[in-house]
Amino acid sequence: MNTLHRSFQPALCRANGPQSRTQPVGLRTTLMAILLVGSSLTVLAQSAPVTPTPPANETTPVTNSALNAPLFYQLLLGELNVQAGEPGTGYSLILDAARKHRDALLYRRAVDVALQARSGEAALSAARAWAQDLPQSPEAHRFVLQILLALNRAREAGPVLRAILDRSNPTERTDTINAIPQTFARVTNKAQALAVVRDALSGVLKQRDHASAAWTTLGRMELALDQLPASLASARQGHQADPASPFPALLALELLERGQSDAETLVRRHLQVSPKTPSGMPSVALTYARILLDLQRYADAQTQLDAITASQPTLAEPWLLLATLQVQDNALPAATTSLQNYMALARQTGDERSARGLTQAYLQMAQIAEKQNDFVAANAWLDRIENADDIMAAQMRRASLLARQGQVAQARALLRDHPERRPEDARLKLVAEAQLLRELKAWQQAYEVYNEAIQRFPQDTELLYDQAMMAEKAGQPEAMERLLRQLIAAKPDHQHAYNALGYSLADRNERLPEAKQLIEQALKLAPNDAYIQDSLGWVEFRLGNLPRALEILQTAYAKRPDAEIAAHLGEVLWSMGRREEALKIWREGLLLSNDNETLQATLKRFQVSP
Repeated sequence: MNTLHRSFQPALCRANGPQSRTQPVGLRTTLMAILLVGSSLTVLAQSAPVTPTPPANETTPVTNSALNAPLFYQLLLGELNVQAGEPGTGYSLILDAARKHRDALLYRRAVDVALQARSGEAALSAARAWAQDLPQSPEAHRFVLQILLALNRAREAGPVLRAILDRSNPTERTDTINAIPQTFARVTNKAQALAVVRDALSGVLKQRDHASAAWTTLGRMELALDQLPASLASARQGHQADPASPFPALLALELLERGQSDAETLVRRHLQVSPKTPSGMPSVALTYARILLDLQRYADAQTQLDAITASQPTLAEPWLLLATLQVQDNALPAATTSLQNYMALARQTGDERSARGLTQAYLQMAQIAEKQNDFVAANAWLDRIENADDIMAAQMRRASLLARQGQVAQARALLRDHPERRPEDARLKLVAEAQLLRELKAWQQAYEVYNEAIQRFPQDTELLYDQAMMAEKAGQPEAMERLLRQLIAAKPDHQHAYNALGYSLADRNERLPEAKQLIEQALKLAPNDAYIQDSLGWVEFRLGNLPRALEILQTAYAKRPDAEIAAHLGEVLWSMGRREEALKIWREGLLLSNDNETLQATLKRFQVSP
């Protein structure tokens, strides 16, 4: 946009005054252009009021168009020059007409011509002229703002943003405020953008109806700068201004996802005041439940989903999420009821999202039937899946059914023989086969399948990582280290590779200084990752730094309650003589995942039954 078209500026100079002359255009070109052209003429015609057709017994009123002969000729010449590769001359003629007639659509056309010619400055001049001549037009000021930001001149955007807010309809002002972070998203100097927006919103922060949205907007821009405590403070200000507003609560949920556990209090307070979110907005309660699922806080997630399905039973998605938890807890009759509710609601919608959800529902119904050893019913549910993109998921479930019946070779053949409709299907088939073998704890065979996959897709670093994990499971630590170092060489910012190698060394109590160095490098790449913090706490424990290990592991567990972190935290507490606290943490870990291998091995080693 800010690259000046070579012919643009000279053309502006030639056509800048009333005495400027345009280049002649041949008759053939003129006739063709008249057939093709019409942008300015069309928009001017559109600006004329439309008179409804009167009844037959009434005289038709005459509405004269603003398009007189001189204006028609001027616009025609402008468009002809644009078509002929002289956008500067065309721009000047159209902009001159816009100024004479104070016509918003012609101003818009002048801006478009300048942008097409990649002259940001000319586009900005036209937009500013538009805003000056028609100061009550929010659209004119929006164009000025967008062009300023595209030219990376955010410093000048404050007055324009204030003008937009002042001229926006009070009922639409909240939407305008909420759109500000996205509008400024591409500005490179985000600190400057925040300062400009903060100044522009200074008055709005005192307006009762809009303060909540304004504080949330500042919080989102602070979040973009990784200023998490400041963002949380802004969310609290927004909630205080209007506790029923969903905007601060949605921001708080993003902060909770980023590790700001204190943000959860704000979310809970909002749900107490206003459990239902206004129509057309993301549901606070449902988003909260999803995040709790991501954090593996399954009991809390189920509490939220139970409340949503009770208060808003016609919402489809909560039933599907609730069923996922119920299947996981082996509450199969309740899961079946939830899935039936979801399928009935999803079929009424019929959109693409519901179609994808129905696939998940069919897969879960198949899983329930599989758990009940009703393999015929399981296959019947899988047969309902018709979408080509989801067929592989169905085949994976069918393979699992065969494997459970002892037909492992047939299960693998089912996946191998699946047709490859898309280029990515070859990779997906191999990954599915490896995953099946992982579920069967056939670690060596899974390792070999990943090796085959890497031979076919040598640039795929995620396959390399998965093979390294299988090497460890298969009792090949040397192969694991070789693969992880190969991955680090290929992708130096792969934090999980550093973490996996460091944790593996720490867990085997080998080369602990090197293990700590690897984990610290992983933490530099992902400072908020609770699992990497867990690894660092574990290596500190192995090094004998118990107080430091306890501090790190408590932070990690508070951020992400997880059975494996609970195993490590409990062992540190046990080693420090705080055995009741250790037992309490281990009990919590069992509630999170009672089949976690690390936790079960820890309990067995200490011969305890929490």
